[in-house]
Amino acid sequence: MLGIDARAARATWTAALVLLLLGAVYLIRQTLLIFVIALLFAYLLYPLMDLIDRKLPSKTRTPALALTYVLVLGFLAAFAIPIGSVVGRQAANLASAAPAFLARLQQTPSQASPPGVASLRNLIADAVRQHYGELISVVPRMSLRVLSASWNLIYVVIVPILSFFILKDGRRIRDSFLEHLDGGREAAEDTLMDVHHLLLHYMRALLFLCCAVFITFTIVLSAMRVPYALLLASVAFALEFVPMVGPLTAAVIIVAVSAVGGYPHIVLVILFLGLYRLFQDYALSPHLMSQGVEMHPLMIIFGVFAGGELGGVAGVFLSIPTLALLRLLYHQLVKIRAARRLQPVGS
Repeated sequence: MLGIDARAARATWTAALVLLLLGAVYLIRQTLLIFVIALLFAYLLYPLMDLIDRKLPSKTRTPALALTYVLVLGFLAAFAIPIGSVVGRQAANLASAAPAFLARLQQTPSQASPPGVASLRNLIADAVRQHYGELISVVPRMSLRVLSASWNLIYVVIVPILSFFILKDGRRIRDSFLEHLDGGREAAEDTLMDVHHLLLHYMRALLFLCCAVFITFTIVLSAMRVPYALLLASVAFALEFVPMVGPLTAAVIIVAVSAVGGYPHIVLVILFLGLYRLFQDYALSPHLMSQGVEMHPLMIIFGVFAGGELGGVAGVFLSIPTLALLRLLYHQLVKIRAARRLQPVGS
């Protein structure tokens, strides 16, 4: 009537709504990140809760969920707290010894080293000496950051609480969402089920990989008498949750701490780290990761760098499951379109 095309108006309105939605998501990105972490933590607890739920006669999930949290807290009290005390003691010893070592490095020039792997420790010492001023200036800045980030410790309480409600009411939320779908309910239900299995397999495999790193590194580094072995294994365990960047950072930290701690067999440490990474990347990880999660290394590298650009450490951490979900949704869309083409006309 006014010369406005209805189809163009609908497209413009849809584009405006999408832009508003993306803007709202960006504004609440920190809150969404907490909920995503709570969702992933819920998938870590889900297998144990589901196993307990099948053994109990209760009609609700609350008893199984409460027992799951009790068992997890009991495990943390029995194992994680004693290990954490040793790790804290080793970290304190390393922190107290680091300034004296850095000062000694700055005052004592490294001797000329012969070519080959035997010069590795001198190369590390030279690098530390060259950046001595930067390292010293980083300490007070890092202390201020730790103090300013202490408020984030509240997330340690919030995330388990959110995970509790996700595990308790997840099915009801899913069913309520499906009830509001008039068409495509079956396709949406299949997609949600595939997403559920994808996240479940990914988090289970990731937890197993991290535990394998911690156990193996603790045993091997302790047997090799590497200083601060349990601390280094704990650092490798935590960084294993961050794809690609985390293991590389852990390897650099282990080699650097071993070198500055005076360990005489740095080459053996590097050899162990390289062999274990080959074993995990080409044997253990493909065995644990399902076909829906395992991706080509090029896609992983792209996702890690893109995630780092968009969201920093959180983006790197979420890059792999996000890419896996996008690939799953793409395959679901292709399957739905193929099914529609196969439907007879008029059905």
